[in-house]
Amino acid sequence: MMKLTRRMTFALGLSAASLLALAPQAVAQQFPDRTVTMVVPFAAGGSTDVVARIIAQKMSDDLGQQVVVENVAGAGGNIGAER
Repeated sequence: MMKLTRRMTFALGLSAASLLALAPQAVAQQFPDRTVTMVVPFAAGGSTDVVARIIAQKMSDDLGQQVVVENVAGAGGNIGAER
């Protein structure tokens, strides 16, 4: 059986105190707090755009925040992927 030393007790107490100190900050922020932009790396009107808009609508309903679909076409999808 492992004996609990003074140093280990101090370390456990310090880590517990730091968790309690950080907990209110973690709860204070809610995601998302502004509009979410979904970048689609292909032109508007294609099947990828239609699927992205269906997913964006469901995300908007679930998150309670507006989700905007932005089509960034060009270079075989590389420009949108970089964005």
